[in-house]
Amino acid sequence: MSFKTAAIEFRAIDLERITTDEDHPRRQFDELGLKRLADSIATVGLIQPIVVQPADASGHHRLLVGERRLRAARLAGETTIPALVHACAPDETLQIQVFENLAQGMRLPLAPREMAHALKRIADGFESTQEAAEHFGQPAKWLEEKTAAAKLSPKVEALLESGRITSCTTAVQLDKLAQKNEARLDELVSKLEADEKLPKQAIDSALVAEGVKRGKKRKNDDAAAEMESAGPAQTPAAPALIVESPVKPRPRNDRMRVVAQLLGIDAEDEALVLDRLIDEFLALKGEASPPF
Repeated sequence: MSFKTAAIEFRAIDLERITTDEDHPRRQFDELGLKRLADSIATVGLIQPIVVQPADASGHHRLLVGERRLRAARLAGETTIPALVHACAPDETLQIQVFENLAQGMRLPLAPREMAHALKRIADGFESTQEAAEHFGQPAKWLEEKTAAAKLSPKVEALLESGRITSCTTAVQLDKLAQKNEARLDELVSKLEADEKLPKQAIDSALVAEGVKRGKKRKNDDAAAEMESAGPAQTPAAPALIVESPVKPRPRNDRMRVVAQLLGIDAEDEALVLDRLIDEFLALKGEASPPF
């Protein structure tokens, strides 16, 4: 019996009788985000139930999806939690956990690197990238981009693990750099202290020098660049009456970091932040996100 056709039972289950899945792809849990979710649960309760496997011989249920909700409920001091008891075969578990994190509106998704490894594990079970991509309803290029962070060389993987780079996008670009000229990557790292992060400017310079593309600019970025290069002489005249806002706007970088934190993604990857904001807006409006 598949997950799709298995019977579902809704019930409140004691938190003490729920065990987590050690193989779940999510590894990162933002403490501030958990605290906010716990405050929400303490005020209005858990809006969306978790999903668990049927009880085993000892009466315990293994968690399928909803570990953030489970942790937050415990943090809020709850003793029971609303849950859907839904049988799931072992070979379907990872797919359910990944699909639950794809395009799910305001729910915090897996971090890019976690998602990359989870998608790769599923894709490895198919004969070709094309076949695996079709399984997700996406083109092969989408799957290649989404799993790139799970295929990094050991050197770049070590930089990411140590925190010397924090963006998965940067890691993928550095991996391309290493494939073209590993010596240049070694040169970048050798100039720094043991715990010092790679400067973005140095990374960009090395990528340009080796002809590694940073990715296509979006139309909005191109338009902004054109306006900036045009200078004040080509800027449309301001209205005669100008009313200044009494509230000083927060600097763009600060706002980007706040938004990225709320979305649970890397603030350095501005293109990803923009993509996710668009996805969230479309989800709120009930519209499907277009394929990559």
